[in-house]
Amino acid sequence: MLKMVNDKLELKAKLFRGFGDVTRLAILESVSDGEKTVTEIAEKLKQSQPNVSNHLSCLLECGLVKSRKDGKNRFYSIGDKRVAKLLKQSDDILTDIADGIYSCVNYKK
Repeated sequence: MLKMVNDKLELKAKLFRGFGDVTRLAILESVSDGEKTVTEIAEKLKQSQPNVSNHLSCLLECGLVKSRKDGKNRFYSIGDKRVAKLLKQSDDILTDIADGIYSCVNYKK
């Protein structure tokens, strides 16, 4: 029983690591309003295309984003509508507890 609980917590921690990087989080926010190409995402985030591609591969592998090929272009979007919902809910939570998060000494940049 304890192993199942630990396995579930490990899996949950892996999910949140997908959200734990600023670039990956920015990519998720970027595609939460619709499909975008790597180029569009890179331009919007002012990041290099190889860097965005690397992060997209990670997000794609773990199912946080999905892709669709159309001709020479590949379009990326949120992999599950609940991910977009979680992003929105995190904004709502931050509205209420942002001061505590800012002042938290345990989570540094």
